[in-house]
Amino acid sequence: MKFFLPLLATAFLSAASAAEVPKLFASLFTKDIPVAAQIGIVLPPPEIDKYVAKVEAAARLDIKWFKEFSNKAKPGVPLPYHEKLGLTKEEYDEYTKLWAKREFKPAEDVELLLRETLGGAWIIAATGNASGISNLRYDTKADVFRSPNGELKRIDDIKADPDSILGAWTGSEWRLEEETTLGKTKENIAVGCFEGNKYGLIVYRFQEVSSEGTRIVDKSLAIRFELGKAGHLKTPEVEVPDKSKPATKTPTKPTTKTPSKH
Repeated sequence: MKFFLPLLATAFLSAASAAEVPKLFASLFTKDIPVAAQIGIVLPPPEIDKYVAKVEAAARLDIKWFKEFSNKAKPGVPLPYHEKLGLTKEEYDEYTKLWAKREFKPAEDVELLLRETLGGAWIIAATGNASGISNLRYDTKADVFRSPNGELKRIDDIKADPDSILGAWTGSEWRLEEETTLGKTKENIAVGCFEGNKYGLIVYRFQEVSSEGTRIVDKSLAIRFELGKAGHLKTPEVEVPDKSKPATKTPTKPTTKTPSKH
């Protein structure tokens, strides 16, 4: 899917949408300019799997201790060393070295486009499997995102630890939490950029759990995009013939005539 608007529609939107881009998006997008992006996952080298397996085996031996130890640790980063993790100190050090080599692996190329709606809200229209975020509308005055599920309210800003799964990045986050007799719904969106300001980042998650505790939906997205002109998609140029120059005729190939017989 590509974002192509008819000329008249583009002119109409420009006239009707003269509001200033919200501060939230100002350093990340240029209004109505499509941006190339990637949905991806962060993966460390496969050699780390053997150490993860050892920790999982150790955790099963003392589930209560492991839960208590995990709850006391800093969330989102590797657990600190402890002999009950099932690793020697040397193995733990090797594990952290491998963790530091994790990389963002693009899984799908998508496009993003910041637009202002006629009602004055802002949306990030997206293609492919990122299209779900297109349903969220940002209200500048209220500083909330509204989705079909309800209103996402602003929570604490993010300043992620360099050892966290996505690495060092900063951003703003909004959350919806709702519980009814039918179950629980959680929806989060965070918008920011990686350390160094080369890439922007959108993190989205939607979870739905039934009243019996069955997970119905659990969708997570990490969308990375280049900042500035480097990330802007260019509309293919169409060559327009110069009418001031005479048209060039394609020469015809000479044909060989068979001599007539008399």
